[in-house]
Amino acid sequence: MSLSSILIWLLLGAVAGWLAGQFMKGRGFGLVGNIVVGILGSFLGGWLAGQFGISAAETGGFSIASVGTAFVGAVVLLFLVGLVKKA
Repeated sequence: MSLSSILIWLLLGAVAGWLAGQFMKGRGFGLVGNIVVGILGSFLGGWLAGQFGISAAETGGFSIASVGTAFVGAVVLLFLVGLVKKA
């Protein structure tokens, strides 16, 4: 994996974290926390897309599909972290 791919994942994660925080009102962790969760969620989203055979949505380039993949991963991660935070 090249440095540019890693930087794209980080940028996508930051955008996805912000979007997921807006989408999941009440479950967020503030701007910085949502960005961190979004970065981790972008990796999760890329992995999940691979597991479901969605090759067009792999997070490695900047496209609508990759933003969507990162967003879904961030929402899933925010949901899971919110469940753990409640308990």
